[in-house]
Amino acid sequence: MPELPEVEVTRLGLAPHLEGRQVVSVLLRRDGLRWPFPPGLAATLTGQRIGLTGRRGKYLLIHFAHGTLIIHLGMSGHLRMLPLGTEPKKHDHVDFVVEAGDGGEGGEAGAANPGRQVLRLHDPRRFGAVLWHANDDGELGQHVLLRGLGVEPLTAGFSGELMFRASRGRRAPIKQFLLAGDVVVGVGNIYACESLFRAGINPNTSAGRIARARYDTLATAIRDILAEAIVQGGSTLRDFLAVNGQAGYFQQTYFVYDREGVPCRNCGVPVRRIVQGQRSTFYCVHCQK
Repeated sequence: MPELPEVEVTRLGLAPHLEGRQVVSVLLRRDGLRWPFPPGLAATLTGQRIGLTGRRGKYLLIHFAHGTLIIHLGMSGHLRMLPLGTEPKKHDHVDFVVEAGDGGEGGEAGAANPGRQVLRLHDPRRFGAVLWHANDDGELGQHVLLRGLGVEPLTAGFSGELMFRASRGRRAPIKQFLLAGDVVVGVGNIYACESLFRAGINPNTSAGRIARARYDTLATAIRDILAEAIVQGGSTLRDFLAVNGQAGYFQQTYFVYDREGVPCRNCGVPVRRIVQGQRSTFYCVHCQK
């Protein structure tokens, strides 16, 4: 599943192609993905100018003057900017045609005068989502999918102190505490495993038993891991591709994730795999206490 770094890589790639540009048309090739597409979405967006792009956790946000398009990539989705007229492939479910900033016609994506381009959503497993939140429906942060999300880990509001206070009295393992998303958002399975390894914390340890100083170390590890992953284009394990079609390569630097039985890069002890909350957890029994 694309996690925070992959969604941020997508946003960074989309921003110069979308921000300030007008939506020419919207094509929906099915009724919906994880949830039905909003009624009248094409009419809602056609002719409207895109404002800024944003992200909340794993949700991509495309802002308009009258509302916000909310996109989730699900388990296998990715977005591409393509030249107008590019033939759709199997599992290409949604097209947003946008004009160049200068209103030019023709040309290819990324050219000096790109003309009209297609933002295309590809999602083989159809667990993604395309939703609309109108300004008239209230504050975006109160949307049912966004209102329960925790602090963004790459902002000043995230800290070891925050996690320490929120964890008091919690018996859940620290790995599950991170994945819950109500304290810190966007730290998915891959990056939770890698962050806990870097912080030297066993993923089975109860969140409420971890001291403040160790949470400070963990907060630094989470920020650093996510930032490094964004710089490296995220992780491509199965389906994820960036907007330009390139794969990420952070997976080449994993210390524990998906390395069961392989010697730990630090101590040489084989990496162990366990299942927590129906998800695989990878860790080193020697380095993580």
